[in-house]
Amino acid sequence: MNDVVLLGIGLLTGVTTVLFGFGGGFVAVPVLVWANAALGADAIRVATATSALVMLVNAGFATAVTPRRILRALRGSRALLLLLAAGAAAGALATRHAPAGQAHWGFVVYVALTIVDLLLRPGFLRRRGPAEASHGGRTEETRGARTEASRGVPRPLPAVLGAPIGALAAFLGVGGSVMTVPALRRAGHPMRVATALANPLTFAIALPATALSLCATGAGPLAADTHLRLVGLVDLRAAGALLVGALPVIAVLRRRPPRIPDRAYAWVYLALLGAVEAAMLLAG
Repeated sequence: MNDVVLLGIGLLTGVTTVLFGFGGGFVAVPVLVWANAALGADAIRVATATSALVMLVNAGFATAVTPRRILRALRGSRALLLLLAAGAAAGALATRHAPAGQAHWGFVVYVALTIVDLLLRPGFLRRRGPAEASHGGRTEETRGARTEASRGVPRPLPAVLGAPIGALAAFLGVGGSVMTVPALRRAGHPMRVATALANPLTFAIALPATALSLCATGAGPLAADTHLRLVGLVDLRAAGALLVGALPVIAVLRRRPPRIPDRAYAWVYLALLGAVEAAMLLAG
C-alpha cells in the first residue's frame, strides 16, 4: 500500500479521532494489516503496535485542542487514568507473547459483541438522563431548567474499569474508545462530549503500549524479507503517513465541529463499527 493511500486513510483517522474518539486504532488496524500483508500472521502484531503510536499522537493532539470546559469532566479521574495505563502495559506485553492470529480474531469478535450490545442494551442509541428516568420518561424539553441541571452532572466512570479496558484495548490495538465512549454516554454525557473525553483516556492507554512496542526485540526478522523498516514492532513509515493526513484534520474539526443531532451521532458511531468489522473480516 503506497503512501498516498495511507495519507488518505490518515485523513479519515483525523475525522474519527474528533467525531468518534477513535484515535486511529479501529480505522488504522485493518488498513495496516493490509499494508503489512507480507508479514503473514505477524501483520496484526505490527498493525496493533503501529496503530498505538498513531493513536498516541492523534489522541494527545486532540486532547490539547479540546476546550478546557469539556476536559473538566475528568477531574478526579487520576486513578482511572493510572489503571488504564497499567492495564495497557499488561495488554501490550500479552500481545507480544500471544499467537499472532489471536489478536486478529479477538478484534473481530470484540467488535461484533460491541455492536450487538449497543443495539440491544438500552442507554446508547437512546440516552436517558437521570431526570427522565425518575420522572416517568418525560423528556428534558418538558422538564425545563430542572432537567437540564440534573443531566448536567453525569456519573464518573468507575476507576476499577481502567485495568480491564486498558488491557483489552492494548491487546487488540483498538485504543479503548469502543469501550469508553458507550460507557461515558451511558453515564450521562451526550455523544459530542463522550467522544471528546475518549481522547485523553485513549492517550493514557496508548502511551505505555507505544513505549513497549517501540522497545520490542525480535522485530528485525519480521521485516527481513519485506520492504518494511520497523522500530521495535512499529512501522514508522506507515505511521508517519497516517499522521500527516490526520493532524491537520483534527485541528480544523476541533475549531469548527459539525453539528450532528445526538441520536443520529450515535447511529453513525454504530455504523462505523460495522464498517470496521467488515474490513477486518475481509483482511482475515
